[in-house]
Amino acid sequence: MATSFYCSSAIHTQHQVNVSFGSKNPLQNVKNLIKSFGIPSKSCSPHVSLQQGNWVKLICGASFEDVVDIRNLSLVYTLAGVDCIDCAADPSVINAVNEGIETAREIVSIRRPWVMISVNDDEDLHFRKAEFDPEDCPSDCSRPCENVCPANAISFERENSTMEVPFGSYQKAKPKMQGGVITERCYGCGRCFPVCPYDKIREITYVRDAMATAELLKTNDVDAVEIHTSGRQTNLFKELWDDLANSVKYLRLVAVSLPDTGDATISTMNQMYAIMEPHLSCFNLWQLDGRPMSGDIGRGATRESIAFAVRVAASSERPPGFLQLAGGTNVHTVDGLKKRGLFRTHITCAEPNHLQSLIVGIAYGGYARKIVGRVLSSMGSENGVTGIECHAEHLLKALKEALHLVGSVKSYNHPDGMQR
Repeated sequence: MATSFYCSSAIHTQHQVNVSFGSKNPLQNVKNLIKSFGIPSKSCSPHVSLQQGNWVKLICGASFEDVVDIRNLSLVYTLAGVDCIDCAADPSVINAVNEGIETAREIVSIRRPWVMISVNDDEDLHFRKAEFDPEDCPSDCSRPCENVCPANAISFERENSTMEVPFGSYQKAKPKMQGGVITERCYGCGRCFPVCPYDKIREITYVRDAMATAELLKTNDVDAVEIHTSGRQTNLFKELWDDLANSVKYLRLVAVSLPDTGDATISTMNQMYAIMEPHLSCFNLWQLDGRPMSGDIGRGATRESIAFAVRVAASSERPPGFLQLAGGTNVHTVDGLKKRGLFRTHITCAEPNHLQSLIVGIAYGGYARKIVGRVLSSMGSENGVTGIECHAEHLLKALKEALHLVGSVKSYNHPDGMQR
């Protein structure tokens, strides 16, 4: 599925993008903002950010499949200078990410972030969906699931249909409940499960097909893969790696995302690295997943991810590979890392080679989607399904939010008086 929008621009499939806005370019303010922040140019490759310790990844979500939002998120965060965009291992989603990237690069000359796809070796919180039948919901339910969903993935509406009765007369039928979980928007956070007063919401888990993923890794549309693992055992990890091994040579980066398993964490990391090493011909990265899918909840959500980073960084026995935080990351994460001496405070592409930071970067998921998603939601309410580049005022608002977040890692020059 390709996403195509028409304003004063034309966006074509297969990432061939031609954005034309006429002589009076409404996106000039966007270009000026990017220039004032000093966003890295084409010459500053994502691998440089890994080596210099100011790597930023946008997590679209391993299960988030709303291609319109994904395209617009990718566009905004490409302009903001992220190094990598992580998405579901689905061709239509990958296409949406690349369309967003190329549209951003038509607006301003900027380097291309790497595109990463996520897979799992077993059941995983990131690879699940919520499901329920709205017809089973009592009419007097307060619908706490709808209120708690951060992705606006639950919707209800009652349809007053009519039914034919003898003698040709009509009467109203019992209102029928429509809606439920919007599958492509649900990314599996699980917040709806405990709040349902009638226990009607089910969890649907899945494992990405390894062979289909291996084929995706061979395409020019994908630069990196991330394997989500429970960290409890390595046999399933080995099975998945064996299926992917012949495709890894096409990649720039291999990442492993794992939770904190206490004293067993470092040992498990070493076992997984031993499995990967014979076929590993690119950079490798460990994603320390502190408190999965919680960064949008509040300031305290980042404490677990920072505590995880402190424990892993303190170990002299950890295997080779960059360390990157995720799970509960938000605008407060960088300050927390700096207080513990785990993060650099200023980086430029022109700096000479130096020792790596203990934590080289941060992946932002729920929080990154939330701050830009508010703008996308407002734009959608006013204009329907559309590309954000068609609405310069909304793009400027979204970009300011993204720059504030990405800039906390990149140490951008914030223009005086810039209002978010």
